[in-house]
Amino acid sequence: MKKSNKIVEAITTKDTLLVPKYSEIESRKDIDITSRLSGAHTFDLPLISSPMDTVTEKEMLVAMDQCGGFGILHRYNKIEEQVKIAESIKWEDKSKRKNTFVGAAIGVTGDYLERAMELCGLVDLICLDVAHGHHILMKEALNNLIKAGVKNNTHIMAGNVATFQGFEDLSNWGADSVRVGIGGGSICSTRIQTGHGVPNLHAVMECAKSTCDTKLIVDGGVKNSGDIVKLLAAGADFVMCGSLLSGTKETPGKIITSESGEKFKRYRGMASKEAQVDWKGETSSLEGVSTLVPARGSVKDVLREIETGIRSGFSYSGARNLCDLRDKAEFIVQTVAGQAESSIHV
Repeated sequence: MKKSNKIVEAITTKDTLLVPKYSEIESRKDIDITSRLSGAHTFDLPLISSPMDTVTEKEMLVAMDQCGGFGILHRYNKIEEQVKIAESIKWEDKSKRKNTFVGAAIGVTGDYLERAMELCGLVDLICLDVAHGHHILMKEALNNLIKAGVKNNTHIMAGNVATFQGFEDLSNWGADSVRVGIGGGSICSTRIQTGHGVPNLHAVMECAKSTCDTKLIVDGGVKNSGDIVKLLAAGADFVMCGSLLSGTKETPGKIITSESGEKFKRYRGMASKEAQVDWKGETSSLEGVSTLVPARGSVKDVLREIETGIRSGFSYSGARNLCDLRDKAEFIVQTVAGQAESSIHV
């Protein structure tokens, strides 16, 4: 007999809108959009740059820190290269340590433990960075990091997951924060290749039901500041961005000029064929693509524009801070015609 599966309807940001509420906020400057990661680590901008090799290296880490968010250094290099970048951000010289918040990614196999130990004490956060985080290898890696004492002075982020149970398990296995989102990135093809995934807004709403004191980091599928406001209202503590920051001058990589004079930069998923060949010399499951995006100015200008949109979003809900936003947020589902109406139409 075939198993009978109940079909659950899952929605994402494009399917929804937040209902405008009465507001007594006279200036958007009065809105507090800070979010706490752990301990004394509170950030003025609840955004994180993704640990991708076409998004986050030294320049992006510094810019994110200066704008109130933070970045996570990608792991697609040798241990000594990753350590050297982290050291160059944290130290002006051998005697003066900078307060710049630095995150660094590692895997869950191979040299991950050695990489973590080399980074421990040098970075503020270590991110266990894998596509499918609800996995025995993640459990073992978290256990090994905790045994090695990494959690004593370093925040541990883990992921990615897309379900309540996944969030609960990674929390119980020792993660301080969990990345939520599978297959939602603009250059990710996981849902196409594997048939698996959960729309990110639905995933956030499910994971936010957890009573664990674990921070929720939504990762992928963010196209604009409105999406960010919706995801924060749904329960995310921080939003991780890749495509929103791509092409800026702080991203790694050279500018590519076309025959017509247009300027581009490379943006690629780390499970794309090109990325896999570059960092491990072979390919396995291809769950991403590589593309060119228009080269643009400083990421600081992009982040200022996003921040303005977030503040405006809080204002429309009459919310003065993140907790206020979650209390007042009222979601509605819009039809296809509603989606068209919500988009720019000239």
